[in-house]
Amino acid sequence: MFLRFSKGDPGALKPVLAAELASKSLQLDSLEANFRPALLCDGADLELFSMNAASCYLLGAKSSPEFDRWLEWEATELSPLIHLHVVSCLNKKEDAAVKAKLLDCLTQMENSLITLDQSLHPVLWCTLFSLVTSKSLPELETSFVKVSKWYKELAARKEYVKAVRDVFTSDPLSVLKATIVKLPLPDYCLSNASTPEPVVSGPAAGDIEAAYRTWCTEGQRPLSPRQHPVLPDASRRNVLITSALPYVNNVPHLGNIIGCVLSADVFSRFCRLRGYNSLYICGTDEYGTATETKAVQEGLTPEEICEKYYRLHSDIYKWFNIDFDHFGRTTTSHQTKISQDIFWKVYKNGYISKDSVEQLRCEKCERFLADRFVEGTCPLCGYEDARGDQCDKCGKLINAVELINPKCKLCKSSPVVKSSNHLFLDLSTLTDKLSEYLAVEWERGTWSHNAKVITKAWLRDGLKPRCITRDLKWGTPVPLEGFTDKVFYVWFDAPIGYISITANYTDQWEKWWKNPQQVETYNFMAKDNVPFHSVVFPCTQLGADDNYSIVNHLCATEYLNYENDKFSKSRGVGVFGNDAQSTGIPADIWRFYLLYMRPESQDSTFSWDDFLLKNNSELLSNLGNFVNRALKFIADFYGGVIPEMEVTEEDKVLLAQVTAELESYVDKLEVAQLRDGIWHMLSISRLGNQYLQSTMPWKLYKSADAADKARAASVVGIAANIACLLSLLIHPYMPEVSQTMRDQLNIQSLWQLEKTFTCNLKPGHKIGKPSPLFAKIEPELISELKKRFSGTQATRETDSQVKVTADPAEAKRLAAEVESQASKVRELKASKAEKSKVDEEVVLLLQLKKQLLLAEGKDPSEQSKKSSSGKKKKK
Repeated sequence: MFLRFSKGDPGALKPVLAAELASKSLQLDSLEANFRPALLCDGADLELFSMNAASCYLLGAKSSPEFDRWLEWEATELSPLIHLHVVSCLNKKEDAAVKAKLLDCLTQMENSLITLDQSLHPVLWCTLFSLVTSKSLPELETSFVKVSKWYKELAARKEYVKAVRDVFTSDPLSVLKATIVKLPLPDYCLSNASTPEPVVSGPAAGDIEAAYRTWCTEGQRPLSPRQHPVLPDASRRNVLITSALPYVNNVPHLGNIIGCVLSADVFSRFCRLRGYNSLYICGTDEYGTATETKAVQEGLTPEEICEKYYRLHSDIYKWFNIDFDHFGRTTTSHQTKISQDIFWKVYKNGYISKDSVEQLRCEKCERFLADRFVEGTCPLCGYEDARGDQCDKCGKLINAVELINPKCKLCKSSPVVKSSNHLFLDLSTLTDKLSEYLAVEWERGTWSHNAKVITKAWLRDGLKPRCITRDLKWGTPVPLEGFTDKVFYVWFDAPIGYISITANYTDQWEKWWKNPQQVETYNFMAKDNVPFHSVVFPCTQLGADDNYSIVNHLCATEYLNYENDKFSKSRGVGVFGNDAQSTGIPADIWRFYLLYMRPESQDSTFSWDDFLLKNNSELLSNLGNFVNRALKFIADFYGGVIPEMEVTEEDKVLLAQVTAELESYVDKLEVAQLRDGIWHMLSISRLGNQYLQSTMPWKLYKSADAADKARAASVVGIAANIACLLSLLIHPYMPEVSQTMRDQLNIQSLWQLEKTFTCNLKPGHKIGKPSPLFAKIEPELISELKKRFSGTQATRETDSQVKVTADPAEAKRLAAEVESQASKVRELKASKAEKSKVDEEVVLLLQLKKQLLLAEGKDPSEQSKKSSSGKKKKK
């Protein structure tokens, strides 16, 4: 492993110290230039650009809601405030507002230091390093005694001393003063500042009474039926949602799915629950070099590749329960018409220039090589597998002709440099218009932290004319005389796909795309797509000057890594959409875990062991346990009918606590902080479990005292209503589970989501039949899946035909368990036991059968297909 960083960058302290504490070897590559730090592991197969993620990786720190909240707070609050404060003090222009907020953050740390996870200590110490070293905050020693003492104790440890020496090499203060003022200032808005939510003793008296009054009101309003085509309505909030268009050059992996379509789907479902008039548009990006490359690799035409992967993507997203209003594609007549119309308007407004470009041409293939057809050594960092448009190691944009030892990706021969005439979008002349527009949207819109940082970096470095044509055959034709043998570059053409796909959905598409006064646009994507959506596409729309709806809210994720590697479509590393289908694990479980681990402010990691843990703890033991306990009690002892409820003072406190979590849930999803929404939802089910455990209605019900019996009825009635609320809150995340819960509650449809908790299940309401919502995932299954999805796609059998190593001894043991469990199920059915009890045992039986197939060397998904096929033939 080695760490590349700019000399004296205090951010590099985190992984260096983490490596020291974990006794791991770390080679340091200190550069004079201002490079973004990166940790490269295992022969550069894993690259971490977040120093927090790098530290956690080296320390082996385990994720938890509390741990993640503090880590996010450090990255988005404490660290930028310290940087801003130190720089302002070194420039002798102390910012009073920044200092005041920094003092608030240090107060939070002072009060919480004793309870913090030990894995957070090195990260927080490194964050404070520049503040302490610069001596820019005298109050640190006088007002924050605990923090100051803690810092000094750690600073004396040999690991900390060595880490500082390795990063700064000489006097830390002088090096810090020379370097920190050169680092880019963090993007930070004081008005949006937040801190980890403190644990409070309980709700205020006013909140308790307000929650009780709301509880006593009528139920919530039903949602209006959804009718297509959905068009803007002047009387409602109109929300246009897009997610980055996936390329048709491979199957989407889990990182792709959480980075765009799944995140946008959760937000889209939330908007519908809130009663907003929303439209969710997406589709496959089918033009460009990536498609041509894939076509050559598979021996198909570009048209055949597009058709194959459009169907494949559609099927995978359907399985993941992604509910687009329309999922289209870019190879349509509308795409050509609208792209060329926008081009002509930009051209006639004077924002298109012409120039000759030095390009690489492969004489053997007899073609100019577009960016992705070229590979070589990066001229900036020396990485040997850089692409012709960008280096994956240092992240810098490059031109293909700048590559050292370039090779044609198709035939591996060395190309030659030749000139070709091209068209350019003159971003430099549009800079003022773009900056003016973004200043307004950043103030009032929802932009993820990384989206602002990336966009500001482009603006800071100065926008330059960008080539928008390519010497390809597969793409939208350029209509300008002299350039008709070329096509538009995919990053000029692809974002226009959002518009053309909408035009294929409705001929009234302009009501969405030329109506900025009434329409809010939300873009969801991974961070690598940000500049094309925050700079290039908006400049194109501004240049066209045709009243286009331009992005108001840009929600970008960081990267989701895979175990000890990174997801990669090109190398086939990780779990892909069709892989998830083949595991037999329901789609909603995958959705839940991906959203729970959504990399909102820093890179996160998909871990099979953690996948098991989250399912068995958060879903099975927390949410599923609470809902099943509450509903089964009503089914068993009240004939499935909600009993009369008399709310006590203790109950009112619970209502206020649930309401507070509900309000936070809505607030977080309104600003697309989807991961935090899950935490608040799970907090409600925890409150429910604690409520049942503390009141013990099963004991009260058996009491001879009538008051105890009445109390038991009130408790389970309130618990059932909490389950009812959860069935709504879980809908954006797990729509199938939500439907199952509503079936068990006997609720016909969804209702409008408000910030209020009301008694929706009135006394006398008849519920359905309760049954377990989730099944336990066994370690044996996870072990097998780890093996199955190790390596790359190329080393696995295709179409989910997976080689599974047989284990005869384990198969024999499991066969006996299957037979025993099957006998148990038969006996329960014969004795006409309660259906819920039978269902529980059937779930266990199916799980054992799946484990048996694996032990026999068989793929459970293939056996399921054969079984289904056999049933159809019998019919």
